Amino acid sequence: MVIKERKIPLIILILEALCRRLPLNYPKYQQILEELGRRQAGYKGEKSLDYYFRSLSSEKYMILHDLNLPDGDYNCQIDTLILTPEFALIIDVKNMTGKLKFDTDNEQFIQINNEKEKGYHDPIAQAHRHQKYIRDLLAANHYPAIPVDYLVVLSNGYASYEITGKNAYQVKPRVCKSDILLKKIQFFEKLYTDPLISAKELRKLCRLLVKMNKVPTSYILDKYVIKREEILTGVCGTNCDHLPLVRKKQKWYCPTCDKFSKDAHINALKDYFLLFDSKITNQQFRKLVHLKSPDTAKRLLLSLNLNYSGTKKGRIYFQKSYPWEISIR
Repeated sequence: MVIKERKIPLIILILEALCRRLPLNYPKYQQILEELGRRQAGYKGEKSLDYYFRSLSSEKYMILHDLNLPDGDYNCQIDTLILTPEFALIIDVKNMTGKLKFDTDNEQFIQINNEKEKGYHDPIAQAHRHQKYIRDLLAANHYPAIPVDYLVVLSNGYASYEITGKNAYQVKPRVCKSDILLKKIQFFEKLYTDPLISAKELRKLCRLLVKMNKVPTSYILDKYVIKREEILTGVCGTNCDHLPLVRKKQKWYCPTCDKFSKDAHINALKDYFLLFDSKITNQQFRKLVHLKSPDTAKRLLLSLNLNYSGTKKGRIYFQKSYPWEISIR
């Protein structure tokens, strides 16, 4: 059973918002753009595995996609977590081309493509960190110590790989191409045969993980040392990304395209929820979209069917979901 559906990862949405709202000459703009490209390719690879996941028993397997779990000042991001009464399986997906080398002696992960060699963070070391995180989480919340294992799945069918070093024998069963995914899951089924957690506890654990899931805004901003005041405000053009649009004739006017938009402020509010906060006041909304009228701001906010609390100047508006999905009245 899919407990947490696969959607566009929040980290991708945050990086896209940053690319819209940082000046092109921002010192780390290119790094952010490159990370966005890598994560978009990764998401494409993750989606390709859904074909195989659908074959798993919905009664036995609890599947959670794109978990962002708090880890102090950091973020524990897991592509897919599979839970069963016998074991937990962390799945890390790599959608990369060329030849991939896992060097277990030096904990290095190297891509050789078009005769160029490039190093990346070692997915095996990352899997071990995630493995420890889930083990610690189980212990801290008084769940049975079910085995926690990992699998690195290479989703690009044209890539090749090799695993070297004295620990290669431990890693080889835990790396595969996507077409071998189900066979590898069977490997873990044979490895861990004793049910250690009840179905009721398993559902409770799933609810805990979904509740813990959070937007990794602080992690991304801290990673690139981005100050919030460096992020540009205003309403972006829907066709050309011109910033800011002008409020004219009760619509948003783009001087670049010479076009009007009725609801361009929606994307600005999405960006706010991704980059600044999960709640917003009338005053903060006016500052965000460059509006002077509190009445116009209130009308626009109420039209978006947001949750809210408080009255008059003390009213605070909340998004209903992550990522926020619009329901215009």
